[in-house]
Amino acid sequence: MERPSAVERSLREAAPHEIFDVLRSAVEHRHRARAVDLLLADYAMTRLQPVGVLPHTCAPVSIHDSAPGRAFGAQEPHCVYDRSASEVTVHLPVSVRGDRLGILSVTLPESDGPAPDVLEDLQGCADALAHEVVVAERDTDLFLRERRVERLTLAAEMQWQLLPGRSCSRPEYSLGAQLEPAYAIFGDSFDWSASADDLYVTVSNGMGEGIDAALLTNLAVNALRNARRAGLSLSDQACLADQAVYGQYKGSRYLSTLLFRFHLPTGHVEIVDAGSPKVWRVRRGVVETIEMEEQMPLGMFEDTEYVPQHFQVEPGDRLLFISDGVYDALSPGGERYSVRALAASINNTRLLPAAQVPRVMLQELLGHRGATPAADDSLVLCLDWHGPSARR
Repeated sequence: MERPSAVERSLREAAPHEIFDVLRSAVEHRHRARAVDLLLADYAMTRLQPVGVLPHTCAPVSIHDSAPGRAFGAQEPHCVYDRSASEVTVHLPVSVRGDRLGILSVTLPESDGPAPDVLEDLQGCADALAHEVVVAERDTDLFLRERRVERLTLAAEMQWQLLPGRSCSRPEYSLGAQLEPAYAIFGDSFDWSASADDLYVTVSNGMGEGIDAALLTNLAVNALRNARRAGLSLSDQACLADQAVYGQYKGSRYLSTLLFRFHLPTGHVEIVDAGSPKVWRVRRGVVETIEMEEQMPLGMFEDTEYVPQHFQVEPGDRLLFISDGVYDALSPGGERYSVRALAASINNTRLLPAAQVPRVMLQELLGHRGATPAADDSLVLCLDWHGPSARR
């Protein structure tokens, strides 16, 4: 059997739009596979969409109640046997650094299940494909297009291109985030970036709707990135973004933002609260809000000074960053979601990994809101802190 590096080389040498075709040919040759399919999670994280030239050999499937969805949720290979056809279909997670992209489904001509070395090789192929899909999205629209159940609004297109991903993980932490309505979001956004010792997380809630909201958020997020990449402190990052937004809109538009810096070796957290997004913490089963001194939103006034605050995270802590489109949502009877339903939703998802929590919480929000139309974007970001001891 060829070494996995041979497949990786083939993928790197392929044209961006052809990497799955190259991978499929390699798997068919290496394992006599009868079918090889790639399914990518759609923007709403509800369906797995097939990739490739029509007609597809498989149809879109639900993330929640299908065999590929089971592998996607567990992030482990899942085998489905067809004794009558003497074949087995292996569903393998396609993920990179904790960002769950989709599923590679491989149908093999054997009914007793793949040998451990075959399963390991197939997972290595899925991992190599995940890396190349992320790189290829810079140069082809194929994978972005195939993820769509419906057309994105222009504002949503701008917002999704702004995001770092929907999940990531390192030994110290796991992150997951989701926006709704996925195909028509306006001004909510999130961002994260990690170095050897620091994790930066920002959660933003911009004013307005449509293109105006998307333009405001794009300006603020890129100003924050510019300041962060220049090595500025957290408070100076907020100040620079505040000046950029005020310089453009003169206070007529502004952005509520939370900025965090997690010091990975110690769990020390520095925070600037510039507005309304809220933070909940789950510690040893107790759900509580983290109270902070609320400062002015970015761009509301000229030359605002931002003062950081501090707290400590402990191993096992879960932090939830939630926009006002979630906690201010009303039920048909007029009850705010944050009164009781939000705490119940946080408890209901306590055993799920961070990457799955936002999607489930937003689904429960829809149940609370009923047929009432959404008055605002909804954003949930979940961070599980595993602790600095995991680094060692």
